[in-house]
Amino acid sequence: MTSIMTNTAAMAALQTLRSINSDMETTQARVSSGFRVENAGDNAAYWSIATTMRSDNKALSTVKDALGLGAAKVDIAYTAMNSSIDVISEIKAKLVAAREPGVDKTKIDKELTELKNQLKSISESASFSGENWLNNTAATEAGIKSVVGGFNRDVNGLVSITTLDVNVTSLTLIGAGDESLGILTKDINADALNPNSTGTAANYYLIDSDGTATTAGSGTAIALTAATTDEEVDDMIRVVDSMLNQMTDAASNLGAISKRVSMQEDFVANLMDSIDKGVGRLVDADMNDESTRLKALQTQQQLGIQSLSIANTNSQNILSLFQQ
Repeated sequence: MTSIMTNTAAMAALQTLRSINSDMETTQARVSSGFRVENAGDNAAYWSIATTMRSDNKALSTVKDALGLGAAKVDIAYTAMNSSIDVISEIKAKLVAAREPGVDKTKIDKELTELKNQLKSISESASFSGENWLNNTAATEAGIKSVVGGFNRDVNGLVSITTLDVNVTSLTLIGAGDESLGILTKDINADALNPNSTGTAANYYLIDSDGTATTAGSGTAIALTAATTDEEVDDMIRVVDSMLNQMTDAASNLGAISKRVSMQEDFVANLMDSIDKGVGRLVDADMNDESTRLKALQTQQQLGIQSLSIANTNSQNILSLFQQ
């Protein structure tokens, strides 16, 4: 039935054209934004997951910065510790030289004094971002220092922070607040290090941090005079060697921590890349598909407009029936 009141063909063509225009708007939005899921209305589940993971990635970016800061602190401490080991080795060599007969011990002591000053300078300079792990100015142990190492989310959605812990107490060279806390300032019993122990304590320390001879215990400074005996020099050598061993252990620990921080930095960087890829798979638009779809929809739109135009002209053809 042909009706001039209801143009069924035009209505169908218009409905199709509206659907095509709606699809075109969606496709154009994807092409312009690059996202298949740009807001919650596009896909609530994917949008929620992507938003959460993007937030976690921002937290991981901060973790990466914190690891960089921690790596700098570890590197500063390791560099200073390594330099201190070289100085201690030089002190040990000077003391061995002082054991030789006929050597002027007072001249060697002047060299020892300058080497001690160098150790103090190294320890006091080993600071980064307001922290010095080798020079403890407090009256208590330095304790554990933590470096933020990770941001974790478990299967229940609960988050936690992973830290890399450094035992700074074992790294302290100078105990400025309490000299018994520093490797170089505390008393070490040389007799306990003597294979032929006499059972009588012989305590020595290398550096007096405040210059007031307040080192805990009854220790004697490692220093040489013309009256210093060979037995006392032997005790000093044993004490310095003990300090060297402790510092070597501390440097080894710093090296291990530095390696772990470096590995964690690489892991966090790779994890961030993986999260970005995962989010992209959920919400990014496939530009090849979208561009192809856009071309097809443009063609459909032109055909829809043509179909609507044809449907609208059909009613005009009825006029020819009334012509004489």
